[in-house]
Amino acid sequence: MVGSLRRATMVGWLMGVAVGIGGFSPSPGLAETTPSAFAQSLATAASVDEALAGWYRDTGYAPIWTGADDTARRTALFAALATAHDHGLPDARYDAAGLKAGFAAARTEGDRGRLEVAMSETYLRWAHDLTSGMLQPKKIDPSIVREIAVEDSGLLMRRIAGDDPVAVLQRLVPRSEAYVQLMKAKIGLELLIGAGGWGPEVPASSLGPGDSGDAVVALRDRLIAMGYMGRSATGAYDKGLQTAVQAFQLAHGLPADGVAGPATIDEINTPPQERLKSVIVAMERERWMDIDRTTRHVWVNQPDFMAKIIDHGRTVFSTRVVIGKNVADQRSPEFSDQMEHMVINPSWGVPRSITVKEYLPMLQRNPNAVGHLQVIDGRGRVVSRGAVNFAAYTAKNFPFALRQPPSDGNALGKVKFMFPNQYNIYLHDTPSKSLFANDVRAYSHGCIRVADPFDLAHMLLSLQSDDAEGEFDAALRSGNETMVKLAVPLPVHLVYYTAYPEAKGRIGYRRDVYGRDAKLWEALSAAGVALGDVQG
Repeated sequence: MVGSLRRATMVGWLMGVAVGIGGFSPSPGLAETTPSAFAQSLATAASVDEALAGWYRDTGYAPIWTGADDTARRTALFAALATAHDHGLPDARYDAAGLKAGFAAARTEGDRGRLEVAMSETYLRWAHDLTSGMLQPKKIDPSIVREIAVEDSGLLMRRIAGDDPVAVLQRLVPRSEAYVQLMKAKIGLELLIGAGGWGPEVPASSLGPGDSGDAVVALRDRLIAMGYMGRSATGAYDKGLQTAVQAFQLAHGLPADGVAGPATIDEINTPPQERLKSVIVAMERERWMDIDRTTRHVWVNQPDFMAKIIDHGRTVFSTRVVIGKNVADQRSPEFSDQMEHMVINPSWGVPRSITVKEYLPMLQRNPNAVGHLQVIDGRGRVVSRGAVNFAAYTAKNFPFALRQPPSDGNALGKVKFMFPNQYNIYLHDTPSKSLFANDVRAYSHGCIRVADPFDLAHMLLSLQSDDAEGEFDAALRSGNETMVKLAVPLPVHLVYYTAYPEAKGRIGYRRDVYGRDAKLWEALSAAGVALGDVQG
């Protein structure tokens, strides 16, 4: 009689599992084991993950996936895992099919214990991937120094063990509007690729108003397919085509002159598979971004070469910027911080790397070189150059710093905007104004040079002063180095998106100036992310 009850209980458990995930039935001939076999098997399987092992110890090894009453939770998790591809995540990473097969093949309480842990491990992997990203970006590119919040595994387990697993799983999905738009773009691009893409490439290196012929027709048809132009039978580069080219240029960070020059043709001929890669990488970046974008903040998208102040989703200020050179130790990093103050008429403390790599060799050849810079000792005092034997030092033991006092030619210009950080990165003015006329603006040592610094200062001060321009101008005219605190610190986000939603939800694309997205895509691809049936 007891044996019959045990068999009935085990069969009843598997029947409950089958109802929860569907499509398979329990295996016959289940072995009878002692009740502690489940806990022993579970504890052994969970021991490789201390957080998971601790959670099960604390809950007395109670199941949350494999019990007869866990049908709703199992169903919710499998339904969530079925959306992995929509998130740009690899199905194989979660192996839902393998888990379902495990339920069908389970014969003992030991099998059930191992399956319980496998379900929890998969849930935690899914939860961490959605809330923190699948990649560890610092390992892929050391200039991605963003601090990524990782949810506590114990907390995640407590949540899913609660009463509403569907709501818990839904809350894991990034809630930003950008993520939603990127997911829509991903699905749209996949459908487009499956239908044949945007058609033939434009067979020309440059086209402009007044041109006609097959290349113009190809340009017209491609812009129509991309959604930048309504249906048209024109075979000439007319006003309508020029307007469409301008719209395309604006969405791709190109000078909007309406002329399809080499850079524009190159972007137009970029295949949708490459755009899909950019979108999938952008979705991974969004999963790193645990930030509040509903309040006022500074947004510097490096591939866009623009800095913006965004207030409740609306851009209230924008300016062109110059970012770091595309060399190993000068690329602008990615991180978020708080802008706390500005310095008007700043001095420039030359970074140590520039001092020893660039200026020390010059000073060793000629002690009077770079005469606009002061030599500063360890106590902050200006030292006479004649008192220093520069040839006696190396890059490792040079004991002095260099500083440029406030001046019209100061490398930082007339104002800098500070969000103190360990990377010594900030926004600032520059006397080298001509660089802002260039399309690709990567020339600095890592800091962000601002084209309209006075306007940015006025905008920031207007939040705390009735005469922002007057107060700024008075401090500027004094010639003295003046620090002005921001009454309310302003979040600053230095980001790197080659695909990002712009006006009306359209995705804008930018060139991968540092090659970071290419490296991220390579890492995602190695982890199993694919473009579906169409490989780009």
